[in-house]
Amino acid sequence: MKFGIRGEHLEVTEALRDYVEKKLSRLERYFDAPLSSEVHVTLSVVKGLQTVEVTIPLAGAILRAEDKNNDMYASIDLVVDKLERQIRKLKTKANRKIRQEGGKRDLFRADPLFNADYPVEEDDFELVRTKQFTLKPMDVEEAILQMNMVGHNFFVFSNMDTAQVNVVYIRNDGKYGLIEPAL
Repeated sequence: MKFGIRGEHLEVTEALRDYVEKKLSRLERYFDAPLSSEVHVTLSVVKGLQTVEVTIPLAGAILRAEDKNNDMYASIDLVVDKLERQIRKLKTKANRKIRQEGGKRDLFRADPLFNADYPVEEDDFELVRTKQFTLKPMDVEEAILQMNMVGHNFFVFSNMDTAQVNVVYIRNDGKYGLIEPAL
């Protein structure tokens, strides 16, 4: 497992780096082959809260977890727990699909500690509402204004500059983000 560890408003000490690598290396036991992608870890301090963000790109999925705590080491432990739950859900979903369609298991290792029939909460995937609306072409600034007017934390719009569907959203730090499709 390769790690990309960086700090924002924080110096990443060797002890902190070792702790992150040790804890995240535990996740390798869930996979048949070693992960070829780099695990991205961002450690930061915002308003006194120690924040850890971890992103692990996999074939066909991305695992991402974030946690904020008063203690950086506790945040790391909590993020690893969240990632383990995500892996179990992904493994259960993959195994269910394999049983239904047939195929080989090549992403996850068979682990006697974790049953393939790990109970996934069906509520986690329950769709409770569907909305349709017309996408009006607008620029990013107008989309941010529209989002603020309706009081939502994201807004889907047709970008008049690129003619593609984009999403603007409010980040945890109070600034704005833009999601656009990769070409």
